[in-house]
Amino acid sequence: MADRSKFLPVNMADAKARGWDTLDFVYVIGDAYVDHPSFGAAIISRVIEAMGFSIGIISQPVSKKDYQVFGQPRYSFLVTGGNIDSMVAHYTAAKKKRSDDAYTPGGRAGRRPDRATIVYSNTLRELYPNAAIIIGGLEASLRRFAHYDYWDDAVRPSILADAKADLLLYGMGEKTIAQVAEAFREGKTVKEMRHIRNVCYMAKQWELPEDYVTCASCQKVAENKLAYAKAHQIQMRWQDSVYGKHIVQKHGLEDYLVQTPPMPTLTRQELDAVFDLPFQRAYHPDYEAQGGVDAIQEVEFSIMQNRGCFGNCNFCAITFHQGRQVVSRSEDSIVKEAQAMARNPRFKGYIHDVGGPTANFRYPSCKKQLEHGLCQHRKCLAPKPCPNMEIDHTEYVELLRRLRAIKGVKKVFVRSGIRYDYVIADKNPTFLQELVEHHVSGQLKVAPEHVVDHVLDKMGKPHVQDFNKFCKAFYAATKKAGKEQYLVPYLMSSHPGCTLQDAVELALYLKKHNMRPEQVQDFYPTPGTTSTCMFYTGLDPETLKPVYVPKTPEEKYMQRTLLQYYKPDNRRNVIEALIKARREDLIGNGPECLVPADSQYMRQRRQAQQTRSGANRNSRGRAGGPKGQKQGRGRVFRDK
Repeated sequence: MADRSKFLPVNMADAKARGWDTLDFVYVIGDAYVDHPSFGAAIISRVIEAMGFSIGIISQPVSKKDYQVFGQPRYSFLVTGGNIDSMVAHYTAAKKKRSDDAYTPGGRAGRRPDRATIVYSNTLRELYPNAAIIIGGLEASLRRFAHYDYWDDAVRPSILADAKADLLLYGMGEKTIAQVAEAFREGKTVKEMRHIRNVCYMAKQWELPEDYVTCASCQKVAENKLAYAKAHQIQMRWQDSVYGKHIVQKHGLEDYLVQTPPMPTLTRQELDAVFDLPFQRAYHPDYEAQGGVDAIQEVEFSIMQNRGCFGNCNFCAITFHQGRQVVSRSEDSIVKEAQAMARNPRFKGYIHDVGGPTANFRYPSCKKQLEHGLCQHRKCLAPKPCPNMEIDHTEYVELLRRLRAIKGVKKVFVRSGIRYDYVIADKNPTFLQELVEHHVSGQLKVAPEHVVDHVLDKMGKPHVQDFNKFCKAFYAATKKAGKEQYLVPYLMSSHPGCTLQDAVELALYLKKHNMRPEQVQDFYPTPGTTSTCMFYTGLDPETLKPVYVPKTPEEKYMQRTLLQYYKPDNRRNVIEALIKARREDLIGNGPECLVPADSQYMRQRRQAQQTRSGANRNSRGRAGGPKGQKQGRGRVFRDK
C-alpha cells in the first residue's frame, strides 16, 4: 500500500503531520484524489506545493461537513469538476445515465453532482462568504463563455457567472496558478490579478481593459443562432499566445465576461520540471478498501510525452483547452520516468502507451507560429497538410528505441492514437516500419472517423484518400515485418454534415474493405467545440453556411446501426434506414447488398403503413434505388 505521508493532506491530521495548522490553499475536486500527472488536480496541487505553499485536497464532497475539513484557507479555495466534464462523466450521448464512474472509488456512479464545478463553488460561497474562490480544469475551461449545453438543450451563461467564483483559470494552468499563488504571497487580492494571462473574470463596463475584441452577448447568442456562430468564430480565432487579445462578452445588464489572452505554452524544460515533481503515480491509500480507482489503470504504466495538438479536429475539445501548439518533454525526462516505472513491483514489463493528444507529434507544426502565432483561417493538416508544415519523426523514433532498451521493459506500445496523414506525409518510412515491428499489439487504432469528403470537411479531418494510402502503407510494412496485424478504425456517426445517405456510403466502404467495427461513437455535443456549434446553430462557424444536422433519436440510431450492418440484431433497422435513404437496391443477397431480405418484416411494415395511411398503397417514394444505381441480386423490397 502507498505511503499516505507522501500524498498531499486529505484531512487536518495529515496537514498537522506536515506541520501545517492552517492551509494556504484548499483544492476541491470532482475526482477521487489520484496523484498522477495525467490528472490536472495533481499537477496544479504539486506546482503549488513546490512553490512552498501548503495545500490540502477535498475530494468529491457531499455534505457541508466534507467542505469544512480544513476550514477557510489563508488565500483561496481552488475548485475543479475533474478530469472530464461532469455531465459527460454522468451521461451517454443518448443522455442516458451511466452506470459507473472510473474516477470514483470502486467505480460507483453518482458520487459527484451534475455540474460539479458550479455546485462545489456555490456551496463554498455559502459556507465561506468572504473567501476567494478560483475555478479551473476542463469543465470550467470549456464553459468559460456563454455556451450551448446539450443536456439543457439551451444556451447557458459562462460557468463563472453560475459558479459565483472570483476567477476562472482556463487551459493548461501551471504558469497561471504559479502567478496567482505568487500574487497572493505578495498580498494582492483576486481583483488585482486580472492582468494575468489565461484567466477569466466578471467586470463592470468601467473595469474593461483598453484593448479587446467583443463577441455577441450572452442574451444575443441565446436568442440568435447566427450570432452564436459568429461569437464562436471570434472566440476560436483569438486563442493564441502571440496575437491573442482580451475577449469580452456581455452578461446581463451590467456585467461583462473578460478573457485575458492565452499564456505562452510551457517550454520543454518547464514541462520536464512539471513531470519531475514528486507524484506518487497512484490513488490515495484511503481508496484501497473501496476497491481503488479504475482511472489509474489506463495511465499507471503509460507515459505522456507531449501536450497540445495541431490536428485541430472540430469535435475535439483539446484545441480550446490545451491549444494547437505542441510542446513535448525531452527524451531524458521520458526515459527517466520509464526507468522508475520499470522498478515498480507492479510493472509487468509493458509500457502501455507513449503518447498524448496525438502520439506522433513532438514539435510545433512549423517555426513560423513561434513568432507570428498560428494561422487563423486554416488548419495544419486538413483537408491536406500545409506546405509550411515540418514533418519529422526522427526524435520520436529515437525515443522509442531508448525506451525499448531499458532493462525490465519487454514491450513499448503506442496506443493513444497517431495522425496517419502526418505519417504518410513523412518521406522517411522509418517510423512506420518501426511502429509496425515493435509498437503494435496486433491492432493499431486510427481515427478516419468517416469516408465522405464533405462530412470529413465538417469534422476537420483529412479526406479518405489519405486513409486509404495509410492502409496500403501499413499492410505493406506489416507484410515486410512478417507480422499479422490489423487496423481498427474509430468511426463517428451523426456528426453535423452527415446525412443518412452519407452513413450508407460509409457502410458500403466498410463492407468493401472488410471492416467490422465493434464500437461506433455517436457524435457527442460537448461544450466548447466547433462541431457543437454546428450542432446547435445548423451553421458552419467558419463559413456561416447551413449544415445538415441529424438530431432525431431515430436517425441517429439508423446511422449507428448502418455502420454495424453485419450484426443480425441490426438487420431490420438497417432495412428501415436503407428504405429511408432510397437505397433499397442494397437489400438482398447480391455482392453489393448490406443486408439480406426479410420478407416477414416487410409484410409487417407494409401492413402497418396501410393501417396508418388508410389508402393509396403507392403513395411513398419511387421504387428501387436512385437512377443509375445497380440493383442487388435477390428480391428488392419496396412499398406497394
